[in-house]
Amino acid sequence: MQDQNMTWTQTYLHDYKEGMGVFAEHMPEVARQFSQFSQECFKAGELSQKDKQLMALGISIVAQDEYCMIYHTKGCVDQGASEKEILEACGVAAAFGGGAALSQAVTLVQDAYSDLTNNIN
Repeated sequence: MQDQNMTWTQTYLHDYKEGMGVFAEHMPEVARQFSQFSQECFKAGELSQKDKQLMALGISIVAQDEYCMIYHTKGCVDQGASEKEILEACGVAAAFGGGAALSQAVTLVQDAYSDLTNNIN
C-alpha cells in the first residue's frame, strides 16, 4: 500500500526493497551473492557508472521489466544523466525492442524521470 507521503516511483522502489528483504530472509546467500555481483558490475571501470545505468535502463525496457525501468531511471538520475541522455538510451532500446519498448519509454520512463527530478530536494 502506498504511503500518503510517497510518490509512485518511491512506492515502486520501496516495494522492490521490501520484496528483496523477504527474499533475503528465505535465501540469504543467494541475495547476498546477487547483491555483491550487481555492485561489482555497476562499479566504474572502462565504462562510467552513468553509462552502465543507461545500458541497464535500455535492457530493462527491452525486457519489459517495470521495476528495473524505474530502478535504473533513478540510477541514471543519481549518476547525473540528463533527460536527453535517458531518452537517447530509450531510443536505442526502441530500435531493438520495437513498439513495445517505445511504449514503455514514452510512458513509464518519462513519468519516472519527471517524478524523480521534480521531487529532488
